Order: sequence, then structure tokens, then C-alpha cells
Amino acid sequence: MAERKPAKKGTQKSAKSTTAIGKASKGFTDEERAAMQERARELKAAGRAGKEGEESAVLAKIAAMPAPDRTMGERLHAIIKASAPGLSPKLWYGMPAYAKNGSVVCFFQGAQKFKTRYATLGFSDQATLDEGHMWPTAFALTELTAAEEARIGALVKKAVG
Repeated sequence: MAERKPAKKGTQKSAKSTTAIGKASKGFTDEERAAMQERARELKAAGRAGKEGEESAVLAKIAAMPAPDRTMGERLHAIIKASAPGLSPKLWYGMPAYAKNGSVVCFFQGAQKFKTRYATLGFSDQATLDEGHMWPTAFALTELTAAEEARIGALVKKAVG
């Protein structure tokens, strides 16, 4: 029997060379890159600051927001703190967020953060909002009325279990 030779390995092209010619990937937007850089700074600062320092940083971030986002952020902060006093405020990708045992449960993204037409109240996978096989994890906010505030309070309570 003849000795069998191993098959030649084909050369692999890099992912870069397989993209269409003339179509460069735009990658992250300036706002997304800024958010990632801000998150790196937050992680460094969190290591130096205690819980009081993190809440101060969240309140300073909210105070620095433009008027419509600032007002909504202040109100959301109060609602979340009242509804789930066990959540700890912290900055998360430059946004006010609220964590349980160090893991973010919910966050507020002002409309101006990524130049969108509405602010967002979002919930992470740590939030226990499960309803069957599908449920919302983010809510668009254009204003806060008493009805929205009550719904947010109930959502936050449910999210922390």
C-alpha cells in the first residue's frame, strides 16, 4: 500500500480581505467610542470611590445633562431609589444605572447621549421582568406623568424581585 500524504492546508484570508472592495466598515460611532472610553474611566474611578462616591458621580452626571434629560433623570433617580432602596447607583457607559450586588439591573439613557428623539429606561438581563417567552427590556420616555412614574416604580420593584 502506498503511503498517504497529508492534505495541503489552504491559506486562510483574513476577515479584512474578504470584505467587499471599496466598502470600509464604519465601526463604532463617535458617541459609542466616547461611551466605551467613559466606561473605562468609570471602572477606574469605582475602584477608588465607595458607594457614596458612586452615587455622587451619578447625581453629577444627571446634573450635567441638558434640561429635558436632566429633569427626567432626577425624577427617575428618585423613583428608583424609593421603589428599590437596595439598588446602588453607579455610572455605566456614561449613564446613570442602578445595580444589585454589583450587577446593573436598570439604567437611564438620556435622549442627547446618542442624539435620539426619546430617552430610554432600560433593564439588563439581571432584571426579573420575565413574562412568558417574551417581554420588553427597554422603554422609550418622552415625558414622565404620574401614570408613567407609577408604572416605572412597579417595574423596578418587579425587576429586583
